[in-house]
Amino acid sequence: MSYKLICIDMDGTLLDDKKEVSEKNLNALREAIKKGVKIAVCTGRLFASARYYAELIGVKAPVIASNGAYIREKDRNDVIYELSIGVDRCKELQNILNKYKFNVYYNKYDSVITKNGFFQGNTYAIMNKNLSDNNKIKLVTVEDIDKIIEEEGDDILKCICISDDYENLVKAKDEILKTGYYEVVSSNRDNIEIMIKGVSKGRAVKVLADFYNILQSEVICIGDNENDFSMIEFAGLGVAMGNATDHVKKIANYITDTNNEDGVAKVIEKFVL
Repeated sequence: MSYKLICIDMDGTLLDDKKEVSEKNLNALREAIKKGVKIAVCTGRLFASARYYAELIGVKAPVIASNGAYIREKDRNDVIYELSIGVDRCKELQNILNKYKFNVYYNKYDSVITKNGFFQGNTYAIMNKNLSDNNKIKLVTVEDIDKIIEEEGDDILKCICISDDYENLVKAKDEILKTGYYEVVSSNRDNIEIMIKGVSKGRAVKVLADFYNILQSEVICIGDNENDFSMIEFAGLGVAMGNATDHVKKIANYITDTNNEDGVAKVIEKFVL
């Protein structure tokens, strides 16, 4: 099979545990690009964060961000696809979350808004230290989250809740799903990520493949966690990392090595190069 599009998750997949892209992964990606294969970063992170890594590897295809709610070329302002939560649904969501003591963050394509502040070691805060002023991710702390939702809810793509109260995270996830208006996934045990109904990485990959007239059978998707499930299931070749959850491994066509053992490079070498 000749593969034409490779969609790659970032955390736990393309990035090692130090949040770096290995030289072996970089070389494999660049060789695939030389062969005419399109590479797309497909992440739960917001676009401004994903774009940094897209630039690092020289990705030509758009970035799929916020778990599939936003697709855009990294070097252009043209948005290929966008599905925001919206003011009314953000209000409903916040009413549910008010019952729980989570750290709650609302993501736009270039910024994160919260009333909880940003804890030490926040991924985006760390990234900002190495980014130019024009590329920094906007980290906004507000006192009145309801006012911000009223003003900016139509631009909010994702809500993420972080807590070490795993039992209540599960409880909140069930409550939110029962409304029928949202998609809820996790990228780690300590979080839930909430988008509007219909948003998923799998749907976004389909949108991107259709945009380029690429068949489903010509797509490789690589990931490690629950929010990657839909795209791995969609792909012609769905690949789970060696460090992936058992749930993801069960539906994958192929299991590669871990994110610390150049698992992405090994997939590309085996099936593309």
